[in-house]
Amino acid sequence: MVQGVGYRYFVLRSARDAGLTGYVKNLRDGSVEVVAEGPRESLETLARDLERGPRHGLVGSVRLEWQAATGEFAGFDVRF
Repeated sequence: MVQGVGYRYFVLRSARDAGLTGYVKNLRDGSVEVVAEGPRESLETLARDLERGPRHGLVGSVRLEWQAATGEFAGFDVRF
């Protein structure tokens, strides 16, 4: 559950800093979906950041699912 802690923008900044493409968005159930593509090392860095979260946030859990890249993303964005 995410509310008012800036988690999407934390993810946006972390993913862009890592040179990744994809998106982050809030889901109806209050969770956050992150889809990211890039080098494995950069994805692992993002995964660590997702677990840590923003300064004023508390991350309960992160579930990772690794899949083949599609190449469909031009950058990393927040989706609504």
